[in-house]
Amino acid sequence: MQRKGKGVLHRGTALLVVLLFVAVGLVAGPRLIAIAEEQQEGAVQPSARTGETDAIAGEEQKETCEQGVKVLVLNYHKIENNNHSLSVPPWDFETQMKFLSDHGYTSISPDELYAALAGDGKLPDNPVLITFDDGYRDNYDNAFPILKKYKLKATIFVITSFLGKKEQYLTWEQAREMEKHGISIQSHTVDHKPMTDLSDEQLRMELVESKKKAEAELGHEVGYIAYPTGTYNLHIAEMVKEAGYKGAFTIKYGNVDEATNIYAIERVPIFHTENTNKDFLERIHYLPLFAKFGWQKN
Repeated sequence: MQRKGKGVLHRGTALLVVLLFVAVGLVAGPRLIAIAEEQQEGAVQPSARTGETDAIAGEEQKETCEQGVKVLVLNYHKIENNNHSLSVPPWDFETQMKFLSDHGYTSISPDELYAALAGDGKLPDNPVLITFDDGYRDNYDNAFPILKKYKLKATIFVITSFLGKKEQYLTWEQAREMEKHGISIQSHTVDHKPMTDLSDEQLRMELVESKKKAEAELGHEVGYIAYPTGTYNLHIAEMVKEAGYKGAFTIKYGNVDEATNIYAIERVPIFHTENTNKDFLERIHYLPLFAKFGWQKN
């Protein structure tokens, strides 16, 4: 009898968890799907349910005011038409940038994020930091004109030994041109080697030499780095700090808030999927929703 009672208790707990997830889906799912479908059908035309989407944005602004800094950091790689998860088609990218522009998001720089986390700066409502990893040529050819069109800032973490050497990557001349229009160029190391595979001497070379090269080419301090392949640990983070960087970005999924480690900044990756724009909306809206229901990021 005792064993049976425990089984009933476990089944009851499991049922409660299922009901919670169903409740989340009932509350948020239809609204997000409807918005996404309208974005998909209407190309880059404004959603017919702008008021409803603005209500979601308003809730996020309220949370930002009540809980302190809360920032969405988007992570892209390629903006091109190849059928690959890291390649977001230009048409989809423009739809996403127009959505951000139309719904009250304000793009910021890494320095603005750093100042806010350090308590030395104030962020606008609905701040978003748009980032790209690796420094592909299509960031210049395809993403750059769209970012200029919607007057959005962005940050590109570049593999310094690849620029001007490999055809599919940016040149330093292109990087300097982009910086004149609000695109910040930062480090993604020298050779894009997974940092956990390297000795301390190799790590130091990747961190210091990429910073020196970028600063020499761009003519200003380079204060931020994105970990290649997202791999890092506390020892690596300490070496990043010792190399003179003010902050480092991971591929750990989540929004940035006051609990964020400045050397392990969260980002929300955006991929090419069967329904890229629907998935984009779900990714940027489900994060505050889950926080509201009590689920915490790790």
